Amino acid sequence: MAKLNAMTVDVEEYFQVEAFANDVSVDSWATYESRLQVQMESLLTVFDETNVKATFFTLGWIAEKHPDIIANIVAQGHELASHGFMHQHLTKQDKVTFADDIQRAKKTLEDISGVAVKGYRAPCFSISANNEWAHDVIAEAGYEYSSSSYPINHDLYGVPNAPKSPYWLSNGLLEIPVTTCTWKNKVFPAGGGGYFRLLPFALFDLLYRNSDHQAVANFYTHPWEFDPEQPRIASNLKSSFRHHVNQSTALQKLKKLCARYEWTTMQQAYLSDEHPRYGQWSSVANGDY
Repeated sequence: MAKLNAMTVDVEEYFQVEAFANDVSVDSWATYESRLQVQMESLLTVFDETNVKATFFTLGWIAEKHPDIIANIVAQGHELASHGFMHQHLTKQDKVTFADDIQRAKKTLEDISGVAVKGYRAPCFSISANNEWAHDVIAEAGYEYSSSSYPINHDLYGVPNAPKSPYWLSNGLLEIPVTTCTWKNKVFPAGGGGYFRLLPFALFDLLYRNSDHQAVANFYTHPWEFDPEQPRIASNLKSSFRHHVNQSTALQKLKKLCARYEWTTMQQAYLSDEHPRYGQWSSVANGDY
């Protein structure tokens, strides 16, 4: 039987990414050219041609600006999920601010789409091992699952001691990590994003086929990753490279990936399956499970 996979897209504009957070203020977002319509058209066309259903973790800010994009996502049979409202790293939010953001996002997405929103993904996977309240707030906001952890070491995110396969937390929330691959006791990112653009397809595919998600793998990407014509934002060399590397070839690689595996939504792939039950996030994230 072919390995089942969950295709996910974090729907945000190129000027909202965390790599450019020090270069672009939230107050200036409205002054930037939007590229989302053309980017989403490319993605939705690829998914339609390869019979892929995906989960779109979408910003509430985006939903308000582009309700037609939300309508297209739902009309084509994809899952609509939440990426919060304002795409702010959790280190910039306290508990009350975070709760307001994700509740507002859920209500906005549901009001515009007319469908229930069950899933949430934190901006930049920014729920750290030291955070004691985020997953409780997510559960209290009415979400059924979260895909907010990436069990690797990274300068912007990462909970390397957290489980690498999906699990229920004691508050009733299902946490679904992004896919990794362990080889010779080293953990490698195998879930998409910039690593998918950076690595040769054969190497990425090798990691992906041997991932730690034994039953269902969790791949993620963004609309801006496939748009080499997007405006350039003045930033440092590291951030610019990270954001733009191999954008001109990424869409062809995605088509190849979509054709190679069977894809479905997060809700269909994970919510119907049995997963282990662990304790509180603060313990689980630090390896105590």
